[in-house]
Amino acid sequence: MGFDGLVVVSDPYLQRRFTQAELRALQAQYAALRDASPNGRLRMRDLPAAISGVRGAAKSRDAEKENSAPEPGPCHGLTDEEWASVLKAVARADEKPHQDASFELFLRVYAEMQLRLKAVSVCSGRAGGIVRSSSSSAVAFLTAATTTLLHTISESEKASYVGHINAYLADDPSLKSALPIDPATDHIFHITKDGVLLCKLINLAVPGTIDERAINTKRVLNLWEKNENHTLCLNSAKAIGCTVVNIGTQDLAEGRPHLVLGLISQIIKIQLLANVNLKSTPQLVELVEDSKEMEELMSLSPEKILLRWMNFQLKKAGFQKRVTNFSSDIKDSEAYACLLNVLAPECSAKPSAMSVKDLLHRARLILEHADRMGCKRYLTPKDIVDGLPNLNLAFVAHIFQKRNGLSKQMKQVSFVDGLSDDAQVSREERSFRLWINSLGISTYINNVFEDLRNGWVLLEVIDKIAPGSVNWKMANRPPIKLPFRKVENCNQVLKIGKELKFSLVNIAGNDIVQGNKKLILGPYNEIAFILAFLWQLMRYNILQLLKNLRFHSNGKEITDNDILAWANKKVKDSGKHHSYMQSFKDKSLSSGTFFLDLLSAVEPRVVNWSLVTKGEKDEEKQMNASYIISVARKLGCSIFLLPEDILEVNQKMMLTLTASIMYWYLKRPTSQSLDSENGSSCETTSITTSDDSASESSIDDNTTR
Repeated sequence: MGFDGLVVVSDPYLQRRFTQAELRALQAQYAALRDASPNGRLRMRDLPAAISGVRGAAKSRDAEKENSAPEPGPCHGLTDEEWASVLKAVARADEKPHQDASFELFLRVYAEMQLRLKAVSVCSGRAGGIVRSSSSSAVAFLTAATTTLLHTISESEKASYVGHINAYLADDPSLKSALPIDPATDHIFHITKDGVLLCKLINLAVPGTIDERAINTKRVLNLWEKNENHTLCLNSAKAIGCTVVNIGTQDLAEGRPHLVLGLISQIIKIQLLANVNLKSTPQLVELVEDSKEMEELMSLSPEKILLRWMNFQLKKAGFQKRVTNFSSDIKDSEAYACLLNVLAPECSAKPSAMSVKDLLHRARLILEHADRMGCKRYLTPKDIVDGLPNLNLAFVAHIFQKRNGLSKQMKQVSFVDGLSDDAQVSREERSFRLWINSLGISTYINNVFEDLRNGWVLLEVIDKIAPGSVNWKMANRPPIKLPFRKVENCNQVLKIGKELKFSLVNIAGNDIVQGNKKLILGPYNEIAFILAFLWQLMRYNILQLLKNLRFHSNGKEITDNDILAWANKKVKDSGKHHSYMQSFKDKSLSSGTFFLDLLSAVEPRVVNWSLVTKGEKDEEKQMNASYIISVARKLGCSIFLLPEDILEVNQKMMLTLTASIMYWYLKRPTSQSLDSENGSSCETTSITTSDDSASESSIDDNTTR
């Protein structure tokens, strides 16, 4: 349901970049331009003149939900030189100026132009602007949200991140020839072009994310090997919680500064905030007084928890002001001075920071105090005075890591028992959380059990995987104060779930709002209701995507058994007649051998068999499991499972892993696929996705532009 009339494109970036209303409007514009061109041909070299007359298709997401028309706005203002730059940025190797321009090339050009004009609209008045036209109509259509960073970079942030890399990766043998990096130059953007440093940085942030045996680290890498590293990097970045919606492997290969720095910033932020949660630092329970505050704390992002911790320490010292951000509230350094005196009074010196009126001098004294505590600076006195939020966040996070000032004897309170200690539940919560955040929805979630209780995020997820199924006029947008409004959202979630034929027995919307984790659903017993529901959403997404790729199946629904049969056939056809999977809970899968055979079957060169163990002992199984996940991501699969899921043969995760490999194989530009039902071979080309969540779902391919 909900797929009629969709405009689908094969490039995942484009499918996410535009709403359906925008795609329909742009498709109509493209058809009109092509029809108006000589001989009905719209060539690549004709696009500048053609697009200059296009009226904008962009509009807000809210307007999309209200079915309002696109906002008008002519798209002009680029010089010939700037148009040449746009075409060079988006054109692929096989696209030549004299060839016909496809709809997807038209979209890529339009999207790139939007980003460039938006950068100018925000950074107007700065030297070196991309567009010199002063016409406001040149950017009138730029109302659609974008998560891509502007084409500007902060030199202070670059210097800080370079210092972080130099400090933490200095001893890495694979990077000895590249480090240290000079922060005064743009060398960082050249060093990252082979993907090695970014992969190492991800493992630094979340150890064990990437099996380093899968990284191509030899001195001279060819283009294929670099692309593998970039693909591994992007899929692994998503697996630790980074937002990489508008970043492709080509962006990393070209070392685009704003995108590379944005990715590095996210990775370092994840590293610095890794301990700012109740699981890693249970002493944070000291910040709350009752179960209601505990629920609130569990739902907060690490940044908000850090602010709460900071205010907790400041209150102990009698500091009257409340810090609400890492920018304007800390510019005068008063909060910093108080915080450091509370945490490390023995490191204070004269003159005291508060006795100095000059803000730069005061900020300098703060950093000297932090140095004596052993804290990395991450910022300069000017960065404090200017209120640079990213660098101040990094600074406070490092202070928290070094000395949080919380009691080592955690107070015993009954509501702490609510924290789940079930390893499987924790892993599944993590997998679904990362999957949801990768979809590109407007809300970033930090805790599945807490953040989904108002129903809004679930509606956003459903709208991604089954477009058109949500009645947004009946939905209540956060913040929602009245409980019955939350119940209304959750009731609509369950109503759509039943229409999608999900298993929802004796469940009401209020159960989601109340966070009832003990409900049992038929085949999903011993798993929290919300995890069971999310699994059904993910599985529906998987099967729908595969169904849309298998267009030769004449609309036949794809089942779990079809995925199982496809995997076994691929392995058998590769010559591995004794490698077989009986089901997705086949205990033999724990050795990893079958998945390695499957990966090798779909791409023979991706598995280095000299690194594969027999998978007989536990240690060998662990090594194979870790290698499987990294190889699959290196191939182009976006997956969120952990090695433990393979070792324990988690049935759901085994299905998603197999399906992601199948999806990658079928979605290749040209691949021979076999219909498991009738045995007929069919060449699939120009395959499209079903909706704008395709490449950001649990199954993804290598994003390119």
